[in-house]
Parts: sequence; C-alpha cells; structure tokens
Amino acid sequence: MIAVELAIVALAAAMAGATGVLVRWAAEARSAFRVAVVVFLLGMMAGMLAGALLYLLDPGAKTLGEGIWVAGAAMGASAFVLLATPRGAPAGAGPGPGPGAPEPTVAWLRGRPIPIAAVVGLVLLNEVLMGATFPLAYGGLLPGATAGSLGIADVLVAVIGSPWFLFTMAVEMAVATVILRPGLGREMAVVLATQSVLMFLSPPAIGSNPAWVAASIFGGSAGMVALVVFLMEHAHRHPELDGRFARYSVRLLAVFALLMAGLYLWLWTGSLTLFAAAVVVEMVLFFAAVLQPGPSASDDRILWQVRPRWAFQLLLFTFVAELFMGALLDLEAGGPSFLDLLPSGALAGPPATLVGNAVANGFWFVAVVTGSAWFLIMMGAEMGALVLFKMRETRPGELRVRLALMAGAFALFTVYLPGFWTTLPVRDLPSIAQVPIVGWGMGIGTGGPLAPSLFGAIGLTYVGVGALSTLFGRRALCSVLCNAPVMYQGTVLDDMKSFNRSSVVGRKYLGSRFSSAYTITTAAVLLSLVGASSLSFLDSIGRADVTFAGRDPTQFLFGFYFGVLWYVMFVTIPYTGNYNCVTMGWCHWGTFSQAFSRIGFFKLKVRDREVCRRCTTLDCAKACPVGLVDMPGHFRTKGEFRSSKCCGVGGCVGACPYGNLYIHDVRHWAAERLHARRRAREAALRLPMVATSPVPRPAVAAGAPTPVATPRLP
Repeated sequence: MIAVELAIVALAAAMAGATGVLVRWAAEARSAFRVAVVVFLLGMMAGMLAGALLYLLDPGAKTLGEGIWVAGAAMGASAFVLLATPRGAPAGAGPGPGPGAPEPTVAWLRGRPIPIAAVVGLVLLNEVLMGATFPLAYGGLLPGATAGSLGIADVLVAVIGSPWFLFTMAVEMAVATVILRPGLGREMAVVLATQSVLMFLSPPAIGSNPAWVAASIFGGSAGMVALVVFLMEHAHRHPELDGRFARYSVRLLAVFALLMAGLYLWLWTGSLTLFAAAVVVEMVLFFAAVLQPGPSASDDRILWQVRPRWAFQLLLFTFVAELFMGALLDLEAGGPSFLDLLPSGALAGPPATLVGNAVANGFWFVAVVTGSAWFLIMMGAEMGALVLFKMRETRPGELRVRLALMAGAFALFTVYLPGFWTTLPVRDLPSIAQVPIVGWGMGIGTGGPLAPSLFGAIGLTYVGVGALSTLFGRRALCSVLCNAPVMYQGTVLDDMKSFNRSSVVGRKYLGSRFSSAYTITTAAVLLSLVGASSLSFLDSIGRADVTFAGRDPTQFLFGFYFGVLWYVMFVTIPYTGNYNCVTMGWCHWGTFSQAFSRIGFFKLKVRDREVCRRCTTLDCAKACPVGLVDMPGHFRTKGEFRSSKCCGVGGCVGACPYGNLYIHDVRHWAAERLHARRRAREAALRLPMVATSPVPRPAVAAGAPTPVATPRLP
C-alpha cells in the first residue's frame, strides 16, 4: 500500500509540474493556435482524470466503459478546439498575415479574458479531479467523507481542503513562477512565490495533525506578515506604481482577508466552505496574472499618493486580513479561553433582537481581537519592520534614538506586560490594572468596574504622563509610549501624511489652530470618559447597574475608542489624514498631554531666522505628519514654534535642507542654564585689567629732550 501511495504522490507531482509547464506555454504563446494546443492538452488530462474517477467510485465493467466514454468525449472536444483554430493566427484582430509572416511579439493571451478563463478553468478542474481521484486510487474515500454522506458541494469543499489539492496546487504555482520568472518582474515574482509557499502552509491540508495545524498557522502568519511588509515597502520606494501590480496587490490582500476569515471559521466550527471559496478565488487571481506576464502599458501608472482609493483599499484589506489572522492565532494559542472572551448573542428572534445581537457580537469580536496579545504581536512585527526601514533613512541621530525607544516601548508596554504579565516568574503579582501606565494606559477600565484600590494606579498614570509631557512635550506620549506612533511612523504610513493636505477632511484640520470640529470632538470625548467612569464607579459600589452592549461602561468605552474607532480612523487615513487621533482630538490622552506640553519646555527652534526667511522649499511643513503648515511663518518671525498639536515626531528637523531646526525641551533648557552659570562664574574669576587706551603725552618743543615717563603707583 505504501508503494502505491508513493507512486500516486509521484504521479501527482509529475502532473503538477506538467501543468506548470503548460501554463508557461500559454503565457508565452504568440498565436491562438499555440493556446489551443495548451487547451487540448489540459482537456486530455481532465478527460483521463474524470474517466478514472468514474471507475474508482464504483469499479466494474459498466463504470469502466463510462469512464472510457467520458475520457474520449473530453479528448474529442479538446481536439475540436485545436482543429478549429487556424495555425499561425495573429495576435491582433483581422485576417492573418499570410505564410512566412513573423509572429507577433506580444503574448496572444494579453487582454483576452475568455481564453484566459478557459485555461484557468481547465487548470482548476484538473486540480479538483486529482484531489478526488488520487485518494480513491489506493482504496480510500474522498477527504472527510463517508460512503454516500456528501453532496456535490460538500465533495468539492472536501476536495479543495485536501492535501491532494492544496499541496499539488502549491507545486503548480511554484513551477509556474520559476519558469515564468524572466517575464514577471522582480516584485511580481516575489509575490507569486510567496503565494505558493502560503498555499503549501494551509492548515486544513493535514487538519487531523495538531502539530501541522499549529506550525502552518504560525508559519503562514509569518509569511503573510512578510508579504504585507514587502508590498508596503515597495509602495514607499515606488511612488509611481505599475498599474497591473498595484491592482493585483490590493486584490490579493482582499483574497487573503477572505482566506483568514475562512481559516478562523474552520478552526472554530470545522466548516471549510469559506476557506475553499477563497482558495478558488486566489487560484483564479494567480493564474490570470501569470498568463499575462510583463508590466502593463507605459501609460498605466498609479501615483498612489494622489489616489486615496487605492491607499484606502491597501489599508482596509490589510487590516481585515490581520484581524482574522490575529483571531486565528488567539484561538490556536488560547483555545476555548479565547472564545470565552467573545459574546455570543443569539442570532434569532425578532429582527431588532437579531440585528442588535449581530452588531454587539461583531463589535466585541473586533474590540477583543485588536486588544489581544497575538494581534498586537503580529501588528508590531509588521509595522515595526516598516519603522526599522524608516530608521535606516533617518539622518539625525536623535530621531533614530526616538524611533528605537518607540519600538521598545511598544514591545514592552503594549505587548509583553499586558499580554504576558501573569507568566512572569514572580509570586503575588498585583493585578495588571494596578500597574501605572501599563494597566491603566488609557485611563479607563479594562479589567472590570472601577474600585477604590485602583485609584492609586490611575492617579500615578496621570501624574507620570503629565510630568513627562511637561519636560519633553507631547512627544513623550504621542511619539514614544503610545502604540499609535508605531502604526503611523513606518515608511509607507509616514508617506501618507500627504493626505493631510489633499483629503477633504484632512484639510479642515491643517495648521496649529483648533477648529470648532476639534473642540467639539475633544469635549465629547472628555464628557464620555467622565460619564462612563462615574457610572462604572457607581456600579462597583452598588449604587447603579448600567451596562453597554453587555459590558461595564468603561470597558465599552475602551473597546469603542481604542479597539474599534481607532482602527476605523486608521484605515481611513487617505480620507481623514495621517495621525488623525492628534489632528482631530478624539484621543483623551493626547488632549491631557497637550495641556502640559503647552506650558512645558518643548518647542521647535531655529538656529538662524534669516535662513528660514530665505528658504523657499517649505520642506519642514511638508514633512509634518499632523499638517502644521503654518510652521515656517513662526520660524521666520519668532525663530521658534510651539503648538499643542505638535507631537514631536521630528520629521521637520530631518527634512530641513539646511539643518537649521532642532527640538528644544528640558534637556536644552537645563544645558542653557548650566552654560549661563558657568560663564558667570568664569567672569567673576577674571583679574582686573589695565586700561588699553593710550595715555596722552604732553607736547614737546622741537629739539627738547624727550621726557622720561615716571611710573604711577597705585
């Protein structure tokens, strides 16, 4: 039996390699006839597999004859397509060029959806037939089936989720990518090769093996993170993208979002339907791309920084894929304990109840997953990689140090301590909510109703943030300690600051002045915080019993602002502008910090105002991630700039072509005072000096002897 299985595996690998070669022939074909040859060969393969499947389902003389008839019919239909296609048909429309004319240099399939659909459809059909035929060849049933238990749809889903389909398809994808590499271009080849690896790392392929499931989930997640980093870094280095590659990128991310959702449902419920549908969509996308190799036309270019729709799709599909990937990792690592965190309102009853429960379930799913350790680890790895690329491009050493501190703070305060606090080898650890800055990082309840024993941690948190903001400005929170700057300050995300000046909403918040919308938003946020905290405290002492969406008011507010709204605003950066938590004022911690920053030591200063008066680049304003476009005017008139909106990223300092800007905070204030005292002490220690002006001499008559000067005694 082992020998038979090995022989079938070898046959499957050979057929996968042959399919990859046929895909190459179709992609490089310069005439309709050559594409017809590929269709003929793929049709023959499908016919043989279909005939074998009919026989293996119920071996006997009757099914043998039916199988031979089906195989012959498929081969006849394929042969008809081949014979009906004129040899040497040209790539363009109209009559052929005649005997001896050179073949066109452009691939015949380019821009022809119907022939492409025929080739892709036959490839997928062969894969499905292989996935159904090979298990039966050595006496097994269809994957996951019992005799007579599955319908056609169930069979298709089971086959697509089997190793015979997934592993064979991964081999075909790899072979097609390798042999078509010269015509694909570097970036497309990297993406397609990564797709083949991720297809191989499909957890359902060997779903009965827990070790394979765990390894493929974590390995596949790492591969997808690497792919997203590659796509975003490519966009950063190529502001003008090839149109075909740009469209393929966002479509692929949309498919990955569907795949991750399907994998999560599979691990949670055992259903493979959504995953199987996503695999089919990905295969269609993949083979449609490899069948049309090469870049698009020269006029098909995308300046993505002025294309908010493309940038929005990039962020949206990336976030949705990461959301379900994070849920998948949480479920694999936490098991039932993760599911216990999710509400399970019944999706039944009157329409109002059904809709309300569905909204509440979806809200808490997003809020719980985005606050989980594994989601934040994945996001930190992804966005942190972009920050590392940013550090390589950042010139002032002080800015690189801040970026390093920011990444370290995210790893420690956002991921490790909140996510793994209980794993520390220390006895009698206090509750994480009682740890200042960490447990009460947002100032509102995250672990249950408020209790008097927690007010110390809350007070120390506010005192600490206020002190740091006074000494170092708002940058201490909004550019280092908060988890937002890691998300905003990677390479491609930093490039999106251009939307502050180009988007309709972003332009309303330009400059250092507070708009009426900013004031209203900030007031609403602060009032909601006070109200929720008061209700939570009254709940904790038994004076009230108020919940929102089934949870404590402060838990709901935390989940709403930082688990849901923050990510909604993040993916809408192309329409609302970068760093919109700062520009719009909906983060109460930022509002609290800016009040102390306003009266503290932080400001931006110039070394020479005259340099700024003569500057015509305005690079400092263009580099500001919060759109402080009035900055150059202050430098020219006052030589310094102070704004409550300034979060101290320092992009203006690095962007100044003359090196004329620097950040001034308590360090510089202390250094100036020490320098002034040192100069005063040095002046006090100097000895009195004799006057240096010449002493007038009396007039001397001509011929008279020169008088001798007598020294004057003190």
